[in-house]
Amino acid sequence: MRSLINVEKFAVKKADTLKIQSNTNKSLIDGQKNVGLGGVGRSKKHDSADKHVAGEAIYVDDRPSLRGELHAAVGQSAYAHANIISMDLSAVKAATGVISVITVEDVPGHTDIGPVFPGDPVLAIGKVEFIGQPLFAVAATSFDLARRAVKLAKIDYEELEAVLTVKDALAKQNFVRPPFTMKRGDSDAAIKGATHQLSGEINVGGQEHFYLEGQVSTAEPTEDGGMNIFTSSQHPSEVQKLVAEVLAIPLNKVLVDMRRMGGGFGGKETQAAQWACIAALLANETKRPVKFKLARMDDMIMTGKRHPFENNYTVGFDAQGQIKGINIEVNGNCGYSPDLSDAIVDRAMFHSDNAYYLDQATITGNRCKLNTVSHTAYRGFGGPQGMMTIEMIMDDIARHLGKDPLEIRKINLYGKDDRNVTHYHQTVEHNNLSEIIDSLETSSDYQARRQAITEFNANNTILKKGLSLTPVKFGISFTVQHLNQAGALVHIYTDGTIHLSHGGTEMGQGLNIKVAQIVAEEFQVDVDTIAISSARTDKVPNSSPTAASSGTDLNGKAAQAAAKTIKQRLIDFACEKYQVEAGQVHFENSNVIVGEQSFSFAEFTQLAYMGRVSLSSTGFYKTPKIHFDRATGKGRPFFYYATGAAVSEVIIDTLTGEYKTLRTDILQDVGHSINPAIDIGQIEGAFIQGMGWLTTEELVWNEQGRLLSNNPATYKIPAINDTPADFRVALVPDAPNREHTIYNSKAVGEPPFMLAISVWAALKDAISSINDYKTSPALDTPATPERVLFAVAAVKAQAAAAAK
Repeated sequence: MRSLINVEKFAVKKADTLKIQSNTNKSLIDGQKNVGLGGVGRSKKHDSADKHVAGEAIYVDDRPSLRGELHAAVGQSAYAHANIISMDLSAVKAATGVISVITVEDVPGHTDIGPVFPGDPVLAIGKVEFIGQPLFAVAATSFDLARRAVKLAKIDYEELEAVLTVKDALAKQNFVRPPFTMKRGDSDAAIKGATHQLSGEINVGGQEHFYLEGQVSTAEPTEDGGMNIFTSSQHPSEVQKLVAEVLAIPLNKVLVDMRRMGGGFGGKETQAAQWACIAALLANETKRPVKFKLARMDDMIMTGKRHPFENNYTVGFDAQGQIKGINIEVNGNCGYSPDLSDAIVDRAMFHSDNAYYLDQATITGNRCKLNTVSHTAYRGFGGPQGMMTIEMIMDDIARHLGKDPLEIRKINLYGKDDRNVTHYHQTVEHNNLSEIIDSLETSSDYQARRQAITEFNANNTILKKGLSLTPVKFGISFTVQHLNQAGALVHIYTDGTIHLSHGGTEMGQGLNIKVAQIVAEEFQVDVDTIAISSARTDKVPNSSPTAASSGTDLNGKAAQAAAKTIKQRLIDFACEKYQVEAGQVHFENSNVIVGEQSFSFAEFTQLAYMGRVSLSSTGFYKTPKIHFDRATGKGRPFFYYATGAAVSEVIIDTLTGEYKTLRTDILQDVGHSINPAIDIGQIEGAFIQGMGWLTTEELVWNEQGRLLSNNPATYKIPAINDTPADFRVALVPDAPNREHTIYNSKAVGEPPFMLAISVWAALKDAISSINDYKTSPALDTPATPERVLFAVAAVKAQAAAAAK
């Protein structure tokens, strides 16, 4: 049956398209004012853009095969929870092309590769805890032969009871880490004393990373008993450490090289390490290079996802809708091991307020252990799952009081005086949430569109439209303090060209070009004269993962520090050689001005070299001000907050549950943008990925704990036709970060992801219109057409019951 939703015309008029384009161009042009040759603040294309388009970018799997290179595969558990009685691998060892087979017994060093807490064995030890857990590893002469061989194993199990739901884990108190509570005031008394009380719950689905380049590593033995690792990893230093530990060799014998990733999104922060370790173990055993790449289905089965959450709340509020007291419980499905779940659930707790002041509040986080793959980092790192509950609360309060949800959101926003401290006791400084919302409300014609949509819904029984404006306040810093550090290495050669290496990893997000622009700005040279090398553990040691939206903040500052050191040496040299004051030495337009003389940058570096000036320096940066006392639940875990807001409009077909996103307007504060084009691209991509998480990307496990949505045919990521037909993105103008960040910019990687909550809230708004906005519909995520249809049916039933 042809859907009635097609009756509505979605095509954007040509004039509208031109308007969007002009708005975007204006944003880019404004960002180019008052910038030097270095180009900070100027739109520069991704340094590998041409290579990406031409197919010339080299990823790990594109590297030429090494002499004698073997290919790895692993045998996988068939049960979610079982003891391993016996493993007969004789047929595996005898299979065509097989050179080596190893089990955990063959690991010379550490067998547990847990990134923070133990619990992640490199290969199963005595039992299995999820379907797909690696049992043993094979090295064979081809990828196909290795995959065929592992299927020949004969394994006997003693099946154990599996925990496969959050509710079951809560009932059994089955946790990977102990529960934790953040508390301010007496929330129970405040709720009881409030004029109104509400309670509710929501299931927030997980999300497959679905990076275009899957997990892949190559391990090459070296002549000194060490190992070179080429890996698609967001955390080369951790790979270095874990490979050294499983091989029982010093870290200085392991080199990790990471040129670029075809996407990571958090899925390669910790979980790239296992495949590198297995490749290294096989390479150590065979004394030959070993490549280990996961087929897409194996990748989806054996690697963790965004944590699904099951959250609930009780809230008390006054007649205007202002929250007086609140209890929120966030229950993270962590899978079978700790991985990064402790910090992820912490961040869900930190962001359970989103943009709203919670005076009397108790936030509890449970880290539930289930017999599924261990879930891991994903863009937002628990923040999105935490924000979903408070945004549901805003809608629930609004429907209860018969008000526009935007009115309720605005009345609960963080203020500037007495309403500016979070439930974890950090002051929300430099708060511009109200200004952003007011500006977007005006620029998006929110009020006029709200009235038009209400009229549309009153006159249409089948098609319904929804509109929602939701804000985001997202804390920037790793919540684990020691990770907030970075290093960089800068060389200037005698022809004036510059070599740059830093501890961050490029996964398509444009980190390298932004850091190169920072170095170019310091020397006032063209960014094209800077060559950016791969992230290597022998150039920048002990690096933190590229995660937590901190890549540019940390590595940009470290690179700037290195550049400033060299620049000062050049200034000192000029002062000594030409007898001038430091104030008479200037860098501009690829020249060095010394008093009345002018040298090209290349000429001056040659002179400095002849004068025996060091033209190489390391740089280091650590984030200031941050601290958090977990014992008291108080501190300043975040250096600053990134803020933004989005308005989304949707239309649904109440007969089928099908829907479309008609228009989205975004206003994001990125401070002084280092590269507006890259930043806008990150905002667009984050929003679409967030929309996929909340609408189409559904993870499904069966009753035995087997992942059924394990390939592109059964798991739907958003495509171009899911993009809003009218998509408008703007950066807040003239908004320097008041904290001393790199060129007063703000992080942009994760914060826009949560702007997609506006689409989910708009779907709820459309469904609520069925009952004249008197009902706040329950809508778990992902809000697939089926779930939308079920929610429509529930609201219709409520309306019918009320009419009797």
